[in-house]
Amino acid sequence: MTLVDSIRSGDRLALARLLTQVENDTPEGRQALDQIFPYTGRAHLVGVTGAPGTGKSSLVNQLALHYRKHEQKRIAIVAVDPTSPFTGGSVMGDRVRMRDLAGDPDVFIRSMASRGSLGGLAHTTAAMTQVFDAAGFEIILVETVGAGQAEVDIARLAHTTLVVEAPGMGDDIQAIKAGILEIADILVINKADHSGVENTERSLRGMLELAHPVRRVFRHHGQSMVMEAPKENREENIWIPPIQRTVATEGSGITELAEAIATHAQHLRQSGDWARRERARLESELEALIQDSLTAQFRADVSQERYNEILSQVVGRQISPWEATRNLLNGRHP
Repeated sequence: MTLVDSIRSGDRLALARLLTQVENDTPEGRQALDQIFPYTGRAHLVGVTGAPGTGKSSLVNQLALHYRKHEQKRIAIVAVDPTSPFTGGSVMGDRVRMRDLAGDPDVFIRSMASRGSLGGLAHTTAAMTQVFDAAGFEIILVETVGAGQAEVDIARLAHTTLVVEAPGMGDDIQAIKAGILEIADILVINKADHSGVENTERSLRGMLELAHPVRRVFRHHGQSMVMEAPKENREENIWIPPIQRTVATEGSGITELAEAIATHAQHLRQSGDWARRERARLESELEALIQDSLTAQFRADVSQERYNEILSQVVGRQISPWEATRNLLNGRHP
């Protein structure tokens, strides 16, 4: 039985081995990704992002418990933790908050380090979600690093993106800043038992009301693509992110949040946005792989000595970085 056959049959050890190979980008991992790709495209990818300290891990833990207890769905969790720029290490301690899920054979938790990647995800996060998808997990929860406003890569990966806020995490201006809130499909105010929750919700609702009522904005590769809804059914085609209050440590509001996630998934399928998001997600992944392959090919064709020579000329202000790039790509000496 091949490794792919083993993960398809539910072998958790084989799954863990394949995830390690994919995360390390080994030739065996790449070959396995080729073989499992026809079995992907069935899982619902739910991204959970937000600033550090908002309770993302506790929220993911409670969501997974809800899905297991009430819907009996197989759940995979990918928790991305930051990598130290100084030591290269990562604590990967999100699983400490998910001990309630230990021992459940239909829950698989995988922590991974960001390894210097920006945007809240690791370089191979998308590939790892494909492994879980092919293994038959129905919902894949992806918890991002929690870097802040620029952490929007999750919107290109997930079908449904939860942006988690918490009272007391900043002033009202934080709620309307461009970036992370604009990717939200569902806004979650966690720690709703803390003081200031009304002000936080009021700020978020004010941000939502600023949105144009007849346009849907879909962001791809950092650019906004505005799609006008047909006049006859504009209201039905527009998804307005709901605001859900939760207290993850007590499990409060989790049922309502799960219902909002299911409603969003239904909306995506009925409106055709599911297929459009899937196409945009795969296009983004394809372009990233092309860039990586071209970079690797370039470094293989250009000797380190030649590269250092050009770099020294740039440092000495003899040539500009743009001229250096042209020279390196064309194989010319300045």
